[in-house]
Amino acid sequence: MLTSQRKQRILQRLQRDGQVVAKALSDEWGISEDTVRRDLRELAAEGQLQRVHGGALPASAAVGDLRLRQQLAPDEKRLLGQAGAALVRPGQVVILDGGTTSLQVVQHLPLHLHATVVTHSPVVAAALAGHVHIEVLGLGGRLYRHSMVHVGASVVEAAGRLRADLFLMGVTGVHAEAGLTTGDFEEAAVKRALHQRAAETVVLASSDKLGAASPFTVAALGDITTLVVPATAPGRIQQELRATGVDLVLAS
Repeated sequence: MLTSQRKQRILQRLQRDGQVVAKALSDEWGISEDTVRRDLRELAAEGQLQRVHGGALPASAAVGDLRLRQQLAPDEKRLLGQAGAALVRPGQVVILDGGTTSLQVVQHLPLHLHATVVTHSPVVAAALAGHVHIEVLGLGGRLYRHSMVHVGASVVEAAGRLRADLFLMGVTGVHAEAGLTTGDFEEAAVKRALHQRAAETVVLASSDKLGAASPFTVAALGDITTLVVPATAPGRIQQELRATGVDLVLAS
């Protein structure tokens, strides 16, 4: 079997099963594990999968910059934004993550809502300018341009002084085994810090992030309060996520 054929079959197996195991492929195809691992390394370098111990998981499609990600699953993100905004109660202190789904949350918050929103995203903070009854607190640090959020020690330190009612968190990967992941080490650290300071953490995830993984772990699925996904998410993935015990809510 040619290298290109093996790689294509690996990607097809990933799409079908949601994961591949190097030893299983080695035994099935009668080739060495080293050959399979080399294929996985090369596919990972191309951004087509995420390597894990013993094999690989699908890579998240949410790897483009903010402008490109705004074009991914816009209808799903609108529904997720509605679902997230509906969770915000008057008088609450709410942490709102960066990202395109968070911008949809802002668009669906009532203009008469009285609340406090804490965010490390200057884009989200600016989008809240028209909500005159919402107090907006920005956490400053180094600007991570890919996601247009502030990261670094200053953000983590400021997060430690918060006591929030709710954290609406975004991630780039949601996987039954790998948990909640994102593509940048410092961004993952900020998300963990914010998660630890909220009474409830709700993750809003579009279909392109489900069953996928990114390099840096944020939290296990069992650590959050609720996972909100589109009602149109594949049934197999919904079953896998429910099997972890996470409170899964379908946005429609």
